[in-house]
Amino acid sequence: MPSSNEQRKPLIGVDGEVREITEDDLKFVRRGGPPIPDQERKKRINFMLDPDVVEKLKTTGNMSDLRPLLTLYFLATFLQAGTYGLTFLLPPLFESFGANEKDVGTVLASTTASTLIVVLSLGHITERLGRVNTIVLASVLIAASLALFGQATQYGPMLFVAGLLLGAGWGLFYVLTPVVLAEITSKDDRVRAFTLLSVFIMAGFGLSPVLGAYLSKSQFGIASTFTLTAGLCLISGVIFMKLRKPIASLSISSVDNDHSGLDWTGIKVVIQSRALRPIVMVGIGASVFAAVTNFQTVYASEHGLDYAQYFLAYTITVIICRVLFAEFVGGHAPYGVIAILLAVMVISVVCFLFFTDSQILYILGAVLFGIGYGVSYPIVKAMAANDANPAYMSETLQLFGLSYFIGVFGFPFVAGWIITTTGIATLLTVAAVLSVIESVLAARRYQQDSQDSRLTH
Repeated sequence: MPSSNEQRKPLIGVDGEVREITEDDLKFVRRGGPPIPDQERKKRINFMLDPDVVEKLKTTGNMSDLRPLLTLYFLATFLQAGTYGLTFLLPPLFESFGANEKDVGTVLASTTASTLIVVLSLGHITERLGRVNTIVLASVLIAASLALFGQATQYGPMLFVAGLLLGAGWGLFYVLTPVVLAEITSKDDRVRAFTLLSVFIMAGFGLSPVLGAYLSKSQFGIASTFTLTAGLCLISGVIFMKLRKPIASLSISSVDNDHSGLDWTGIKVVIQSRALRPIVMVGIGASVFAAVTNFQTVYASEHGLDYAQYFLAYTITVIICRVLFAEFVGGHAPYGVIAILLAVMVISVVCFLFFTDSQILYILGAVLFGIGYGVSYPIVKAMAANDANPAYMSETLQLFGLSYFIGVFGFPFVAGWIITTTGIATLLTVAAVLSVIESVLAARRYQQDSQDSRLTH
């Protein structure tokens, strides 16, 4: 029988490394074991520890400990987001072979179908491949999509195949990246982590069309820009592949693998939770984003403006604001803050609607849209995570992502039809109305939270 000293031998050595656990060790694992010194604490909960110690590690985790991992994670996310940002240049690409805005909207709408399929099947996919491996698969699908867009010479089946691949790949990527991030961060760090994630995503969104705009005006050409970006997407996949083991070993948060997929039970739980409101709000906001951004090249061309300056001003604004507010969680009234930000978004859309000839006011509208939509989005996403049933965190984030995709991929179908029948001004009017609706939803939730707080006290 092992001695008392052998029984109390720590599972983490003085060098900070986890020592190998044998069958004899497992016989003596019990509650109330000696605490792990701070300098020896590790985020490697892939072995049986005292439950009290596990919970302490989860609640006292610090993002600074994950900095090397998160740096690579955000870099890969940036490259991947750049591939989606290039889809903002689909209108001029389609124009190059005689297609119009309605055709763009139809192809983008087809991506919604594949997005729905992969999101509903996500549980089965991740059970077979694992979450990070699924993100790697998403990189391959998106790269193939962009390559097909770059090779297209006419409006036809190839474009719809590209759209389906884009929807499947981006659906997997967009839904899983915050889920994986939630796994390796504590609840206290999650808003900041999500905000930083959105910074890198938005940087990719906004900078890739700026680069694409300049490349398309050169001998390089707009079609070759899509092919080049496909290569960057594959690089992103390689980085995620290298991160598989570190992410598995450093996972500290309880995102339940048993609830990794969507089913009717999970959907019902999410719908009945407080997270439903931010899920609905993100769908409305994504529709506004699609109306303003996906067809920004059309708007700029119609009014003799430079759309590259819009994307640059919007991107810089969002990045600066999100970095400055990375620590900000909405204070004690997050939905009140969201309502104010969305009111700013309404003003920005009005600027696009009425001030059509001034490049300065055009840039001002981009800045206001960056403040309104760009800053409110990560707070809305964080509220969805914090309002979620803890056992259904993954499903909540999946529905959040699905709602976003219905707006950002589905609404362009409506937008393209509006542009070709009544013009861009009508589309902007619809976007302004949707912005008001989203702001009202946030304001009403703020009033409800304020009332609940008064009753509590």
